[in-house]
Amino acid sequence: MRVFTSLLLLGVLALGHVPPARTAPIPEASRQGGFAIGIQAYSFRQYSALEAIERAAKTGAKVIEFYDGQRLAPGEKAVFGHHSSLADIARVKEALAKHGIRAVNYGVVPISKKEADARKVFEFAKAMELYAITTESDGSIDLIEKLVKEYDIRVGFHNHPRQGRNKNYKVWEPQYILSLVKDCDPRIGAAADVGHWTTDKLDVVASLKLLEGRLVSLHIKDREVAGRPVKNVPVGSGVIAIDAVLDELQRQGFVGNLSIEYEDKWENNVPEITQSVAFLRGHRARKEARAGR
Repeated sequence: MRVFTSLLLLGVLALGHVPPARTAPIPEASRQGGFAIGIQAYSFRQYSALEAIERAAKTGAKVIEFYDGQRLAPGEKAVFGHHSSLADIARVKEALAKHGIRAVNYGVVPISKKEADARKVFEFAKAMELYAITTESDGSIDLIEKLVKEYDIRVGFHNHPRQGRNKNYKVWEPQYILSLVKDCDPRIGAAADVGHWTTDKLDVVASLKLLEGRLVSLHIKDREVAGRPVKNVPVGSGVIAIDAVLDELQRQGFVGNLSIEYEDKWENNVPEITQSVAFLRGHRARKEARAGR
């Protein structure tokens, strides 16, 4: 067997094709109630990345999604993202290990059409051992596909609300994202923001069904009302049918992360996010209770 393996490796090398390292899935230890429940660090934008990790741990979350440009640490000028030094990345990974939080995602970050610049994002994701990258750079789709294949890191296209006069902004629409990714590598898909879909008065569950097989990650919010004005409320207490969302994700066999993004009470939204984490974690019990009635 050892000889066969050596000959196979020599043959592969001779052809110039070295099998890429495979990105590990989000581990079971980082899941609660079947989901990788975490925080989008933007929820703690008034704090540093190191403080965001500590605050995420206080909410009961197990994973975190970073964004580009958050201060690295209190009182320091350095910011955290794909331009960070290896030393700063090591500091963040040490803090993650200390607090029992796993970094799984990074975004929403532009991915340039210039390969050297785009590679910086993927190299950062590799160094952080991330599951996925979140972007809205639909114009870079060909380069993104090339790098996804090379790095084996998933990419999800995120949606903000439609932009009125800006007709070039198309990723708000689930149908457009599907048209963008449907013929791409299966590791490319949607990073669906259910809150922004609700701002646009889209049917959230129907949109998830449309993107079946292409859901990389979700930004989880809840809204006081559909449409505008936009008012955040703890997950499970607003107009979005979160249990129906989770039911649909389970039906699809979704294995990505749920990033709670709470854009309110910036000074201290830990109580609201803790409530949101608990609601997501309690989905299985609520589902079993419904089935028992």
